[in-house]
Amino acid sequence: MIEVICNDRLGKKVRVKCNSEDTIGDLKKLIAAQTGTRHDKIVLKKWYTIFKDHVSLGDYEIHDGMNLELYYQ
Repeated sequence: MIEVICNDRLGKKVRVKCNSEDTIGDLKKLIAAQTGTRHDKIVLKKWYTIFKDHVSLGDYEIHDGMNLELYYQ
């Protein structure tokens, strides 16, 4: 079980617990449940890398305590 921190830099910081086998799409659904936004409107980035929904967190080497950038489209 890992904890990922997502910050939208508008005052909302979300901590989500998930597994490293989960996909980015699963992570977006967990974030959407906590923030109240729709999961298909969430974009997750790290620097200039936009994370794709079907790839797992382990494949992107997202570890425990990692910070991701949260954007809305």
